[in-house]
Amino acid sequence: MPKTSARLLTLLSLLQARRDWPGQSLAERLEVSPRTVRRDVDRLRGLGYPVAATKGPDGGYRLDAGTELPPLLFDDDQAVALAVALQTVGTTGAGVEEAAVRALNTVRQVMPAQLRHRVDALRVTAVERAGAGPDTAAEARLLATLGAAVQTREVLRFDYPLAAARETAGADPGAARPRRAEPHHLVTWGGRWYLVAWDLDRDDWRTFRVDRITPRTPTGPRFTPRELPGGEVAAFVASRFQGSDGSAGRPCTGEVILDLPASVVSTYTRDGVVEELGPERCRLVLGAWSWPGLAAALCRFDTDIQVVEPAELRDAFALLARRCAAAATNASAGPATPPTNR
Repeated sequence: MPKTSARLLTLLSLLQARRDWPGQSLAERLEVSPRTVRRDVDRLRGLGYPVAATKGPDGGYRLDAGTELPPLLFDDDQAVALAVALQTVGTTGAGVEEAAVRALNTVRQVMPAQLRHRVDALRVTAVERAGAGPDTAAEARLLATLGAAVQTREVLRFDYPLAAARETAGADPGAARPRRAEPHHLVTWGGRWYLVAWDLDRDDWRTFRVDRITPRTPTGPRFTPRELPGGEVAAFVASRFQGSDGSAGRPCTGEVILDLPASVVSTYTRDGVVEELGPERCRLVLGAWSWPGLAAALCRFDTDIQVVEPAELRDAFALLARRCAAAATNASAGPATPPTNR
């Protein structure tokens, strides 16, 4: 990218991040002269960006509020790919979670209304590890179609191969005929995309591999959303991939609330299920081979922990607290006279 173009993008980003900028401050941030800043501002104005000059001892610049910025030149597929990438980048461990959120908000503001609506319709829950972003235009359109159906609550009709049905968690290997389902949520698990939906033909909840879905048009009628078993997407997906009765998973599974971003927790959780509850709050469902082991694993997160369930996990935290307190005072957490090894 030419140096001048890169500097213009940086200047535009600075103007969007703060209401008023003294000209000298902009020059120092951009490492150029105030004269160069004036020329760059004129270039932005020529591109249609409403940059106003502010009065004062030093003079300055402001990106006018209440004025529409020129739309970004994205086609539909690019907009969808960008929305998916920015929503799931937090689970990559790259440490750019906050920047990704700000970037998505900034880009959304300058998108034409049609693309903005498509981006708003695509809401993804990153469970465990994020799936790969759409590699092709067709994959981007598929995610957009499914995301729109989730948002508008319209019945989906789609083809789903018999082989896929056998391999999909909770799927019924019945006849390979068009499926009808009420879409609930798009999730990622183990590097793949899945659609959580109520299967109208099986009269039960199912998880479908997105890459094996071929939608049919038009979509069906609107529906009233059903309550997902357990009420939480993350817990439901965990049960489907670990066995509905928990027998395929670890014997001790607990649910906690952590005061950390879901993107941070996901980075350090290989086998758990993370669900975002807010910018700095998430739900974690995790399993272990013992309750004290599970409590110890949860303690590695440097934050307050709220135990949702079960009571055994609370008891395990109490046990660890006694042991840790004893260790801090060099006292034994066990019997007064520990047995000797002979």
